[in-house]
Amino acid sequence: QVQLVESGGGLVQAGGSLRLSCAASGTISTINTMAWYRQAPGKQRELVASTTSGGSTNYADSVSGRFTISRDNAKNTVYLQMDSLKPEDTAVYYCNAHILTLENLFYDYWGRGTQVTVSS
Repeated sequence: QVQLVESGGGLVQAGGSLRLSCAASGTISTINTMAWYRQAPGKQRELVASTTSGGSTNYADSVSGRFTISRDNAKNTVYLQMDSLKPEDTAVYYCNAHILTLENLFYDYWGRGTQVTVSS
C-alpha cells in the first residue's frame, strides 16, 4: 500500500503565499514524477507543476514565475511554494506520484487533496 498525504492548504489574501507538502509512504521502491494538480469548482482537474526524480520541472503557464515545485527524495516528499497568489488560484490541490512499488509494479497515486482559498 502507498499513501500520499498533503498538508499546507488554507485561506490567504491575494498576494500572499502558501506552501503545500505531500509525503509518500508505504511499499515504495522508486518515485519517478511527482506533481501537483488542482481542480476549481465546475472545472476540470489541471496540471499545476511537475518534477522528475532528476529535478527537471514543468509549470502551467498560469503559475509560471509565481509557484515553485521542489522535492526531497530522501523524504519522498514534494513541495509547492505558491507566491503572489490570486483569487483564480482557489481550488483543491492534489498531489500525484508515479511510483514503482516493492512488488515491481508502476502505479499513479493521488492524495485526497487540500483546499486553497485566495480571497480578494
